[in-house]
Amino acid sequence: MAPFGTLIGPTVNTRNCKVRIVAKYLGLDIETTPEFQLGVDNKTPEFLAKYPTGMAPVLETADGFSLTQSVAIAYYLASKSGNNSPLLGQTPEETAEILQFILFSESDYAPAMTGTIYPLLGFLPLIKPARQQAEQQLVRYLDVLNTLLVDRTFLVGERFTIADVFVASNLLLVYRTYLEEADRKQYRNLTRYFKTIVAQPAFKAVIGDVELCKERIKVAAPAKKEKKEKKPAQEPKAKAEKPKPKPAEVEEEEEQAAPAAKPKSKLDLLPKPKMVLDEWKRFYSNNDTKPTAMNWLWENFDDEGYSFWKVEYKYNDELKQRFMTNNLISGFFNRLERARKYAFGNLLTLGEDNDNMIWGYFIVRGLEVPEEVTDAADYESFNWTPADHKDPKTRTEIEDCFAWEGPSLPRECYDGKTFK
Repeated sequence: MAPFGTLIGPTVNTRNCKVRIVAKYLGLDIETTPEFQLGVDNKTPEFLAKYPTGMAPVLETADGFSLTQSVAIAYYLASKSGNNSPLLGQTPEETAEILQFILFSESDYAPAMTGTIYPLLGFLPLIKPARQQAEQQLVRYLDVLNTLLVDRTFLVGERFTIADVFVASNLLLVYRTYLEEADRKQYRNLTRYFKTIVAQPAFKAVIGDVELCKERIKVAAPAKKEKKEKKPAQEPKAKAEKPKPKPAEVEEEEEQAAPAAKPKSKLDLLPKPKMVLDEWKRFYSNNDTKPTAMNWLWENFDDEGYSFWKVEYKYNDELKQRFMTNNLISGFFNRLERARKYAFGNLLTLGEDNDNMIWGYFIVRGLEVPEEVTDAADYESFNWTPADHKDPKTRTEIEDCFAWEGPSLPRECYDGKTFK
């Protein structure tokens, strides 16, 4: 049987993979061009004569029909099964929902994802304000999906559709490089969904096994340039000494010593702590909370360099749906960005719909709540109470809070967020 057509473009490209997943699911034989080089082959006069935009992938079918744009190609292939295509909507409403998720994934989520991760990979220049803004959007969209998937296996209806192909494909880079184990616990609904989709036979046949992130990718430090050895200066020929200028006439040829850099935070002026907060964050992320991580914390905690604070929301009586409460925590954490270097904490959503609360504990640098926290827009909505970690009851509460489970929690834990 002759192939249905040829998909022209680099096979490792995510857009290419989305189309091939759809073809694999439907049993369509599509030839590929693994030798295709993006930025080279799509710039040739021959390619541009046929496809002036220079975009790839391109589908060329056996009967001469051609199409660009991965969304259009995938939708076209899905429609080849007729009105009852398993990958398309069975009603106008389902079709609209599928298009909604594809457009959200491509137009909203994908730019936030690439704006967050590509600068760390070196694919885009690292402009910190732009990257921070993209990361805030990314976290917001991950929260949206996590909430949406509380009671869904698939995005639309009760079956796998091309909406799942596009959303899960665009989640690949985040799960491979950005969401560590602790993050995946925060996004438990989204993680369950992602694992379900990437385990689909068609997905696995194209993508293979997905290795989840162990440590979040960080921007690589620029390589230091080797200093060239200076050739020894030749002895200058003796010449008559010029009269020395008066002090007022002496020109300063050497650069003046640069003034010492001012610390970005008052906390940087504190004595160096015995415990490094980033080490705790990594240990917490990569180990079981109880007993392993908590034992590490109690053994290494520096009560002269850090302090514990119980954090409780002031307006729990106004909280309604639990997922909305959890989103409120996410928003607060987004506005705590300045404190990320100096704080760690967990805030939990406890209770039931229409009867829930926000409760948790924070570790902060220093013995007072720092300006980096108090400056956050939502700070006044929370009570911050100093906590004595040496008190057995308080210590148990901290352990249960950081583990999101345990008998000392005031209410049953629905979900939570980790600030680290």
